[in-house]
Amino acid sequence: MAHEAAHESHTGLIWKVFAFLSVITIVEVIFGIIKPASLHLTSFLGTSPLNWIFLILTLVKAYGITWYFMHMKEEKASLRRSVVWTSVFLICYLAALLLIEGSYLADMMTPYVKWDY
Repeated sequence: MAHEAAHESHTGLIWKVFAFLSVITIVEVIFGIIKPASLHLTSFLGTSPLNWIFLILTLVKAYGITWYFMHMKEEKASLRRSVVWTSVFLICYLAALLLIEGSYLADMMTPYVKWDY
């Protein structure tokens, strides 16, 4: 009996996490379809605020997946920190590289290509 009660509460948690991740994904898809001009055609820290929203929401989803579905919640704090913080720093580093190199390529290709925004 006790095992079934724990299983039911865990199932409820999975559905809550699923709903949370679904809401974030739906928000991302809506922003991707609508592309508000105030978020898409302005620049903030090297890219548009819309791209920053996508990056932040993707990091939140990755953290949620790692925390609940990879069972980091039950692990020791040192293991959680080593996995989560390493991933966060790596993703931020790669995002910065993509933004820097993408900006450079856009600047270099401007005389040759007409960019349609």
